[in-house]
Amino acid sequence: MTPTESSETPDSNNGNGDSKSTSVIVNAIAVLRSFTADEPLLGVTEIAGRIGLHKSTVSRILATLEQENLVERDVDSRRFRLGLGMIAMAGPLLAELEERRVAYPVLRELTERTGETSALMVWNGVESMCVEQIPSRHQVKHLAPLGARYNEALSSSVQVFLAAEDKDRVRKLLRSGSIMLAGLDEASVESYLARLEDAAKRGWAANFGETSIEEVGVASPVYDHRGDIVASVLIPAPKFRVSQDTLASLGEACAEAAAKVTSRLGGRSPR
Repeated sequence: MTPTESSETPDSNNGNGDSKSTSVIVNAIAVLRSFTADEPLLGVTEIAGRIGLHKSTVSRILATLEQENLVERDVDSRRFRLGLGMIAMAGPLLAELEERRVAYPVLRELTERTGETSALMVWNGVESMCVEQIPSRHQVKHLAPLGARYNEALSSSVQVFLAAEDKDRVRKLLRSGSIMLAGLDEASVESYLARLEDAAKRGWAANFGETSIEEVGVASPVYDHRGDIVASVLIPAPKFRVSQDTLASLGEACAEAAAKVTSRLGGRSPR
């Protein structure tokens, strides 16, 4: 759903406020989704331009969200960031994610073993989302903050999830722009599908500075008892610490951790 400007008067055609209420909810969701890990602080004008709403509409929404602690104002810049109320809302969902609970000790071991950040990702149909993270102890590191979402085709965790999808669905996601792939044409789509097949056979996918020249990512699937992918283990790392020669060892460590999470879940690999 896309944000829409709502009128200040009730819709005379439907005789009730349902349409207006729906628009307000959609607009509020659009405002919340405008904040990202890369841009956690945003002003009213920035949000309005990003989601296509009038500044006065955005200002009213932010005022309501601030009252509920879903956003908060930075004291120095007077810009907004997501508030602690978001964590309170997400808490019950995160607590119910068995994959997250089971994966936590495995991620800790993985970070200790590799020295790099490790994360658990889940799939919502069009995005890979982070639900758990153990940060690297290195001063220079890459993170996958809780709630971070990725929809770039070459992201390693996105590759893992799409490798399990029907090829026609992958084509549809790419062509619709739901999953972003630069230079999209028939040849690049087919090349990408072949890449997914290779990643599935290998047991892990890699992103060697393809979505960010400073970052490397490897990811491996976690399966349930039906052999379906329910999550993926991700290792994001600074590119200067990972050469092409050491990429495979990082991928294998990721695959071993994902297999351990699968086993702890009572799952099985379909291969």
